[in-house]
Amino acid sequence: MADEPLLARLHFGREDAERDVNDGHGLLLRGGFLPTAAYSAAVAGRKMLIIGRKGSGKSAICMQLMADGAGLAGKLLVTPDETAGEAIRRFEPQGLPGDSAKALIWRYVFAVHAARHLVAHAKDAHRRRPGSVKALVRFLKQNGELDGDRLGDRMAQGVKGLQTSLTLDMFGIKAGLDLAQAPSEGARAQRQLEVVERGVARAFADLGCDAVHEPLLLMVDQLELVWSAEPDSHSMVIGLLLAAKHAASRYGRSVRFLLFLRADIYDSLSFGEGDKFHGDELRIAWTQEALRDLTLARARASTGVELTDGQLWREIFPAAVENEDAPAHVFGRCLPRPRDAIQFLNLCQETAWLTHGRDRITEADVRQAGLQFSAWKLKDLSLEYLVAHPFLKNLFPLFQNAGYVVSRTALRSRFEAAEESLHRLFPAYADALTLSGIIDVLYDVGFLGVRRGNDVVFAGGDDLPVQPHETEFHIHPCFRAALGTTSAIDLRRYEPVVAGDRLVQGNVFGYQSVGVSYTNRDDQLLRELSRACHSVLAQTGRAVTLAQDARDEIAGEIGRVLDDVHVNPAGAAPPFDANDQLLTTAHYFTSLAAQLTASGLTEGAQEVAHRLEEEARRLRRLAGGSYGSGSNSGGI
Repeated sequence: MADEPLLARLHFGREDAERDVNDGHGLLLRGGFLPTAAYSAAVAGRKMLIIGRKGSGKSAICMQLMADGAGLAGKLLVTPDETAGEAIRRFEPQGLPGDSAKALIWRYVFAVHAARHLVAHAKDAHRRRPGSVKALVRFLKQNGELDGDRLGDRMAQGVKGLQTSLTLDMFGIKAGLDLAQAPSEGARAQRQLEVVERGVARAFADLGCDAVHEPLLLMVDQLELVWSAEPDSHSMVIGLLLAAKHAASRYGRSVRFLLFLRADIYDSLSFGEGDKFHGDELRIAWTQEALRDLTLARARASTGVELTDGQLWREIFPAAVENEDAPAHVFGRCLPRPRDAIQFLNLCQETAWLTHGRDRITEADVRQAGLQFSAWKLKDLSLEYLVAHPFLKNLFPLFQNAGYVVSRTALRSRFEAAEESLHRLFPAYADALTLSGIIDVLYDVGFLGVRRGNDVVFAGGDDLPVQPHETEFHIHPCFRAALGTTSAIDLRRYEPVVAGDRLVQGNVFGYQSVGVSYTNRDDQLLRELSRACHSVLAQTGRAVTLAQDARDEIAGEIGRVLDDVHVNPAGAAPPFDANDQLLTTAHYFTSLAAQLTASGLTEGAQEVAHRLEEEARRLRRLAGGSYGSGSNSGGI
């Protein structure tokens, strides 16, 4: 309603394109679709394979093409269901290898779809039905393919016909003579299919479709619904690829094919002709800038207001979250795909409007939504790869309640403690459950990034896989809150000294000195403590091989020590025992050094640890004893 607050109308769409098109919001059809490079390439026909992770927008492109598709002669969408998948898996004619057999059934499906299209298209677009089209009508009718929309039924009919005998009299008597000479069941099926494909190609040629209008667009989507890690599923997908390439060649410019495939499915395939498809591949990649553009388009579509980027990210959302630009905070905590961004942004809106009754989103709303979103995504990641990597969920405890910067050394120690249990639970995956194996898997699925130079690289695009010499990994920000890994390294937090904590027989300083005033000696001790802190800070700043987040965290804790020192004005008696302050800090530096050493991080971390140990020893000498001593020695 027009009198509703803007936040109440704000909605970023559904997580899946099918519902986004069909529900009341209809954002994809009302300006909420962002034409990307992948969409442009699909429209132009330059690529046949659109490859992307779950939620990357493959189906959105498909739905948008079905909705507009300007200039195309027709659009057909094939979405296999379990019945169709079972029919494909059952098709194993004698004399044909698995991949080739699956390619035959896919070719049959394409031929039937094209034939059904031609029967209607000849009448509607060309106003005539040449003999070749009439032959297709008879073929479809006599083989039970003229009516019915369920792909599973057509698959079952095709399997039955190809393995026994299709009715092909309408294509001429020579067809029957050719089939009689087939040496095997597989050869017979192949020859029958060739007769059908020739009939379809002849009808396209007789109508002159390729010279008159744009081609028929035939798309296949949601293959993951019938895919598993079994060999026959791999053959089903390989067969689809082989069939599409064959049919594209057979029908020329009259038919164009688009296959939408999940990246993990496509990348798992291995077959001899795989290299022939590289030129047909287009991988969907999203940047933070593109996600920001998509967000704005959907915000405008849902509110009916021509919002500016500044209005969305300054007036509706807070300008910053945790001292970070709000868009960078939000999109940096999503895997780079629309589904994640849509879920996070909708959750922010619901937290502010439905939970707290606000008319704008606050920083607290984004942080609250971020905790729930992180838990969702950690669970979703294990489900996304449940077929390929069923052990994935069992790897997450290796990273809980620690720093999000992880060294290969630290990960080796954690993995060795869990290795026996993992092998017992997943014996079929023992070969993959090695240290290098789990690093590769966690990198490939986007859970871990790898430190390269001054950058942290996550999987995607043309980046190299993890190399054996790479030793520093970062958990993706998307999963950190759910794992309790919100700091770079697992450092003990410095606890400030509280005034009045240490009173010794009425003497707030706890020592006696001759010839040196309390204030002068305290000032010197605190100056030395400040010097030690600055020495560690300088070493940390020079540790360029250490992750910036880790350096910031170390610097933050040392800064807390300095804040404790600076609470006392120069020349004034401190509200705590300066001797004990030095010893407390020395003990903290020692524990910090031990944590850095145990982290197994880069040489820079070890250099900082060495400097911490040096300064801890110096502070103990100045204070005149080991931790817990109240001795007054040190030569000041």
